[in-house]
Amino acid sequence: MKSETENRLIKVLVVEDHLVVREGLCALINSSPGLNVIGEAADGNEAVTKARLLNPDVILMDLVMPRKDGIQAIREIMRENPEARVLVLSSYSGENIIQAVMAGALGYLLKESSSRELIDAIMDVYHGKLALHPILTRRILRGYNQGESDTKVEHQLSDREEDVLKLLAKGLSNQNIASELCLSEHTVAKHIGSILSKLNLENRTQAALYALRVGLAKLD
Repeated sequence: MKSETENRLIKVLVVEDHLVVREGLCALINSSPGLNVIGEAADGNEAVTKARLLNPDVILMDLVMPRKDGIQAIREIMRENPEARVLVLSSYSGENIIQAVMAGALGYLLKESSSRELIDAIMDVYHGKLALHPILTRRILRGYNQGESDTKVEHQLSDREEDVLKLLAKGLSNQNIASELCLSEHTVAKHIGSILSKLNLENRTQAALYALRVGLAKLD
């Protein structure tokens, strides 16, 4: 028998300023088993408001939009809800990638991606995994390293914090990390806060990228 989680549709908020593109994305997502579009937004302001009101499982976010761009919207959404899961879908593959990921996006796809790649990325982001094309990942990690020392600093973390970071980088939720390590969720949350503080990081995405950069995790 399937669990309630397995039976539940994944709620998606689609943020895209071009109506024709937005309608196409909604049609694709709604035709995919297990996915359901619960809202649409045409700019960053609407994205922030609807993310707050609808509490979607995944936010599919364009970057170049009127009134408020995607980067600003991601920052505001993550500030209000650090557990929000954002997948960027954009035509741009330059500095925007680094900015979006540093703001907290878990995934970044180019609009030239196939329908299957988009659906797979939505599923990965829903499960807390990084959804980045390997080429984009290498570009992000290069930008992430700019101006930083090559010296690894994972020795700043305790053994338990390293355990938590490895599981976080695999996309596990606080609840699943707690179960895996036989800890309480409160303790896991404290460990994650300590990890972010020690490594001077702002969110889980940056922590996962750090784990990749220093070899504590690998991108499947």
